[in-house]
Amino acid sequence: MKQYVEIIDVFAREILDSRGNPTVEAEVVTDDGFVGTAAVPSGASTGIYEAVELRDGGKRYMGKGVENAVKNVNDKISEALVGVNVLNQRQIDKIMCDLDGTKNKENLGANAILAVSLACAKAAAKSCGLPLYKYIGGCNAHTLPVPMMNILNGGAHADNNIDIQEFMIMPVGAKCFKDALRMCAEVFHSLKSLLKSDGYSTAVGDEGGFAPSFSKDEEALSYIVEAIKKAGYKTETDFMIAVDAASSEWTTGEGGEYLLPKANKKMTRDELVSYWEDLCSQYPIISIEDGVAEDDWEGWSLLTERLGKKVQLVGDDLFVTNTERLEKGIEKNVANSILIKVNQIGTLTETLEAVQKANRAGYTAVISHRSGETEDTTIADIAAALNAGQIKTGAPSRTDRVAKYNRLLRIEEELDGECEYLGKDAFFCIK
Repeated sequence: MKQYVEIIDVFAREILDSRGNPTVEAEVVTDDGFVGTAAVPSGASTGIYEAVELRDGGKRYMGKGVENAVKNVNDKISEALVGVNVLNQRQIDKIMCDLDGTKNKENLGANAILAVSLACAKAAAKSCGLPLYKYIGGCNAHTLPVPMMNILNGGAHADNNIDIQEFMIMPVGAKCFKDALRMCAEVFHSLKSLLKSDGYSTAVGDEGGFAPSFSKDEEALSYIVEAIKKAGYKTETDFMIAVDAASSEWTTGEGGEYLLPKANKKMTRDELVSYWEDLCSQYPIISIEDGVAEDDWEGWSLLTERLGKKVQLVGDDLFVTNTERLEKGIEKNVANSILIKVNQIGTLTETLEAVQKANRAGYTAVISHRSGETEDTTIADIAAALNAGQIKTGAPSRTDRVAKYNRLLRIEEELDGECEYLGKDAFFCIK
């Protein structure tokens, strides 16, 4: 096994993501002739505690250019990393964080730092002759994740009248990832057929899901249940439903008060938690993401107290893949799962630490994409490397989403019977 492989070049470029916005792609070259390339995603609804994505401002790309982040890679980061051992990921990430000098990476930009962090890992994996998931996870990388597949969109992800941001299906009854993906695709097409026959639009949104305008959010859940049955499957045994409320978008500025903007409906935190309880009693919901707002710790306590033993309660904006935020949540005994988005924290090392801390506390970790994606498939390898058990990466449409699923198919094939698909066991945080 190699002990030292020197970085000889680091550079970046501006490319476009799936929404037509600029993002950073970095390349890292090693002295044994290998190149690692990585591109970073960006979100539509973002938590206020996320690491800072550096944008240029001005007229170019309507202010969303990333030339400054690219320049930071090509000048400052490159100078700091040339000569460093590419096999020492922790040192690489520490050098960049120290160079930035801020808690939220606002100087160099989390988009600059993350692109290089992931590119280094990819270059190191190639140098070692290993697939990325084996380089990160070692010989224990053997679990393929249950897809949390977005098939209906609302909230900030869609121009319709639905407040819940994402409605997702989870094939808990599948025997392997290949079957899970097929089952999801069949339900997706069944849903499309139902929507079309009822006169709804079947155009897809940023993450590949449909975005029709229903009369109320519950109608979306009813259509999903019907699509599952139409595809020949059963709820509870074959499929469960997950939702992402993104409820930080619903806060009014008054403590514990919420306004569902599209329904124009006001709720107290207690009423909102009761709303989730009612939905869970009517529909096969196994997971709720950001059911209350990121700073509503009292609301999170209430939600966890009333639903935490039977529903996976995922903190996205609440935790932002940040170990300090996660520690606070563990201490307060709120939520039971964390959403892992690499660009929320900005380095591979910190991402791995967040997953490890969550699992040690009995929290599940769901590896996630962002609404603005690229063809980069790193998160698929991370999910397999960490035996995460769940992945959230959009619908079975749009190449930027399907690329991750296809990568997982190849990983399952490479593992050739030595892997497992957990199904309902992936939800070890609930009874």
